[in-house]
Amino acid sequence: MAKNKPYAKKLRLLRAVKSNRRVPAWVIQRTKRRFTRHPKKRSWRRNKLKA
Repeated sequence: MAKNKPYAKKLRLLRAVKSNRRVPAWVIQRTKRRFTRHPKKRSWRRNKLKA
């Protein structure tokens, strides 16, 4: 990937990184383990971005 990226693409990549976090422990605890896995979780090897 290029070192110099367009600003819009950089924002899209940043949003993808931020949205790929795990579900917080306090959310799992508050929902009594009903919500443990993130439905939009993405693996860098399996699911590619269209950014």
